[in-house]
Amino acid sequence: MTSLDRCVPSCWNGWVGSRIRRPTASDEEDSNNPGVSDAVRAVRGTIHDAVSAHLLAPDPTVRAAALSAAAALLQSPEPASRIPGATQILRRLFAESTDRRERANTVLTIGAWGQDTTAWLADPDPAIRACAALSPACVGNTNATRTILRALLEPVVIDSWFLEPTAAAPWAGKPLPHIEGHLRYALLAAAIERTADFEELLPAAMASVPFYSNLTIAQDWGPLLAAAFPSGYDQGTNLTLAQHRYPSALADRDMCWRHTQLITSWFDDIGLPAGRGAIRALLTGPAPGRNTARFA
Repeated sequence: MTSLDRCVPSCWNGWVGSRIRRPTASDEEDSNNPGVSDAVRAVRGTIHDAVSAHLLAPDPTVRAAALSAAAALLQSPEPASRIPGATQILRRLFAESTDRRERANTVLTIGAWGQDTTAWLADPDPAIRACAALSPACVGNTNATRTILRALLEPVVIDSWFLEPTAAAPWAGKPLPHIEGHLRYALLAAAIERTADFEELLPAAMASVPFYSNLTIAQDWGPLLAAAFPSGYDQGTNLTLAQHRYPSALADRDMCWRHTQLITSWFDDIGLPAGRGAIRALLTGPAPGRNTARFA
């Protein structure tokens, strides 16, 4: 492996990638010197051709840099015609790789390009199945939704798949590509988006309760609580069993109720009281049955 071989993908990640603005950015948002962005965009196809030659490099560090560069390049419209060819190379990379993170990065990138990932919903590795299910092309695929919901029943297992950076240890891992935040949060967001009935979401929501705190409300229990009450809560309306069980579990989780100013807006938007005691008071009385009508 020559120094030039290492340079091509790493140069993209270290310099060129930081100088191409998003296609939707206005001229005022372009912090580059005049003409730099246009000049770089004009050679993106050439850069991609150079980078793609390293997607199957023997050195895993070079492969990772090339994959990151190719993923960024092909998110823009100009070289989009190269996606099918790049996808074929990445499928070969996936087949040859034995590294879980590399295989996951490959699947996530192929999915982000809008390509088919359904074959990997049957992969022996549950981490790969979950990454394949996250593909936008799998929205509406019931098998993909079941894959996500099944994975969410074991949050500890999800967190063990990849070493990801945390607020406490931002240096302790690498983020996965094309995912905002942690994989577990991405899976929760996808489950909420793809599931119309909170009854179906409830097992995953309950499995995640031990991980909740006031600091995670925006990533996990806040969106799930909103999904439990999609039309908001009206006082006096009968609760379903799921709408009773989930807030009850939240009320029992001490970590959710520290510094309640961080969680108030979520409860206000739903129409629920933000106090722990008020939630418990709302839930007093006989638990609803399974056939209790959902509010409209």
